[in-house]
Amino acid sequence: MAPAIHRVQVDVTFLRMDQPPREAPPPLPAGAMLLAVPDCTVPFYRYLYNTVGQDYVWWLRRTLTDRQLAEILAQPGLSVHVLWLKGEPAGFFELDRARAPVTNLAYFGLMPWAIGRGLGFLLLRHAIATAWAEGCAALTVNTCTADHPRALPNYLRAGFRRVRVVREDWPVPAALGLPIPPRLKVG
Repeated sequence: MAPAIHRVQVDVTFLRMDQPPREAPPPLPAGAMLLAVPDCTVPFYRYLYNTVGQDYVWWLRRTLTDRQLAEILAQPGLSVHVLWLKGEPAGFFELDRARAPVTNLAYFGLMPWAIGRGLGFLLLRHAIATAWAEGCAALTVNTCTADHPRALPNYLRAGFRRVRVVREDWPVPAALGLPIPPRLKVG
């Protein structure tokens, strides 16, 4: 018997930025710091990914074994950066340089407790500045209708432009226990 799945349908918007923003990102608030996590461990990454993505159907990396995820995290062009606020992770982003000189903002988001505090756009600006400071020729990102409703407007406000929109059907394993918004369910 095949494992139970939730059929989820999303519209994925692919975005691109071909020049860095003219202005530097605003400073981080008091008590905040942004740190790269060299040699990010699988358990810490799973904590970040699972907590940030819990309400947005982030499922793909949840299906990977620890070994598979460790191989991804060990790739030379990949880096994980964490926003810390008063000693606690408030969000993270992942930069993937596998297609250098184009860098992809592969994952980006805030911890649930940090949403609504004005940190999302601020972290995005710092993610963009980090990517450009490391010598990329273009920066890409994608977002979808499962993500936070402010994701796409924030990417556009930050200077990304839409490249294309693609409808995707996802076979999300029910065993993951992710909440699936009714608006995304198929069938």
